[in-house]
Amino acid sequence: MSLSNVEIRQFPCLSDNFGVLVHDPDSGTTIAIDVPDAAPYLAVLDETGWTLTDILVTHHHWDHVQGLGELKTKTGANVTGPERSRTVISELQRTVEDGDKVMAGPFEITAIGTPGHTLDQISWYFPSLKMAHTGDTLFSLGCGRIFEGDLEMMWSSLSKLIRLLPADTSIYCGHEYTAANAAFSLTIDPDNDALKQRAAEVDALRAAGIPTLPTTMEQELATNPFLRASDPGIRKNLGLESATDAEVFAEIRTRKDNA
Repeated sequence: MSLSNVEIRQFPCLSDNFGVLVHDPDSGTTIAIDVPDAAPYLAVLDETGWTLTDILVTHHHWDHVQGLGELKTKTGANVTGPERSRTVISELQRTVEDGDKVMAGPFEITAIGTPGHTLDQISWYFPSLKMAHTGDTLFSLGCGRIFEGDLEMMWSSLSKLIRLLPADTSIYCGHEYTAANAAFSLTIDPDNDALKQRAAEVDALRAAGIPTLPTTMEQELATNPFLRASDPGIRKNLGLESATDAEVFAEIRTRKDNA
């Protein structure tokens, strides 16, 4: 596998979801991550001539697996997803838990358990590509709403991504939420020059109809308030100078829920 030949295609699905395909021309391996809708995937596969070999699932929510059955049936791809979803997602052929490594063609992919948004949420990390797909856990300038876990669980998951993903990791995720996240982030971290610059960039990209993703871990660590609970400026702005990082995160997430 020549890493320089690997192609990653991102395309819109549904109203604000993304589809992602990872293709290695040397081996013919093509991996889909989540399937909000089968039609956009089938269109890209038809356009490129790629043969889908694998599908990775991040979690069970309908807007990530709605097209899974159709895409699996039409392509014969192997489906891997969270063990906790085994009884919920009937198409799963292989399941993983936190820390498991799976092979898809030449790619070794690490399953990082990041519960909070849902209990089964997996983030997929491709070390050889310096790329991760964080599902609905980490967004650009945001994080997922907590449906099945709790605030402490989500903070633990985000902290795990901070520890495990190098700064130069490209981050793909489930939704185009960055503009709304930017507006909220500025209320939490108003004096952050890097955030102001990113917010302006996001406005320009969206005005031109260009996706704001992928982002990078480095960019998120500098601008995403949900990863910056230890930042003195944020703590002062929130009046939480002596709080724990988990408490600061909880306040930020609660404010976002009520925004």
